[in-house]
Amino acid sequence: MDFFRDYVKDMCDKVRCVDLAMLNAAKRLILKANRKGGKVIISGNGGSASIASHVSVDLTKNTAIQAINFNEATLITCFSNDYGYERWIEKALEFYARENDIVILISSSGQSENIINAARKARGMNLDLVTFSGFNPENPLRTMGDINFWVDSNSYNIVEMTHHIWLLAIVDKIVKQLNVSYQNKLSETISDKRLGSG
Repeated sequence: MDFFRDYVKDMCDKVRCVDLAMLNAAKRLILKANRKGGKVIISGNGGSASIASHVSVDLTKNTAIQAINFNEATLITCFSNDYGYERWIEKALEFYARENDIVILISSSGQSENIINAARKARGMNLDLVTFSGFNPENPLRTMGDINFWVDSNSYNIVEMTHHIWLLAIVDKIVKQLNVSYQNKLSETISDKRLGSG
């Protein structure tokens, strides 16, 4: 029982330590990309890849913001075979990313070579970049983005689930904001019609 109590406490502590202003800034970058006709590109390895899938689907379905990830097996194996595993995400960005897109890269260690190369590519393409990492506070990914989230833990599952919660919090905030915006526009339209009919 002690293990589970300590585990849940650790998880809650890590989730709470986020800088709320950074969450809001990341939300604004996503909305800016959408406003300018760009899309959200999210990528990671292993558990981080599954997070990328979840977040990209939720963004697309719940906010109508176009979001993609590169978790198609044929894409990964083809690009890894042709360019090397350390360059496959970089090359995917080269083929898929366009002006005004935003890139979100997730790596628990912040040291995965393919993620680091993808971050360099995003910077070279002048794309907005948000990173999520953990483990060593000096990891290279933590300094590469416009906004850099970091989890102070050496546990893969704690880091990954904290990333997951933070990302979904951003999605849910966008959902709430867009819904309020939609409701306000709807109210204005109804009021205008009533005034016009008078």
